[in-house]
Amino acid sequence: MKREGQLWIRIFPDKPITKKPAEVRMGKGKGAPEGFVAPVTPGRILLEIEGVPYEVAKEALRLGSQKFPVPTKFVVRHNYEEQHL
Repeated sequence: MKREGQLWIRIFPDKPITKKPAEVRMGKGKGAPEGFVAPVTPGRILLEIEGVPYEVAKEALRLGSQKFPVPTKFVVRHNYEEQHL
């Protein structure tokens, strides 16, 4: 995209994942937070681009989708071409 247009990341890892240390007996509460995750359900928008031509946005999102461990789909707003002519 070469510094033109805007990119929004629509997900944020806000769910903590906890884990107890190895070889610890049962009980004594929950383990310490080990990291954070973002639960992604089908139909969730992950990235949003605005202010660039259709072909540039499609190629940028295709390259970005290869970084995700889930299959993705390219979706276009119904009035995209009217706003960016």
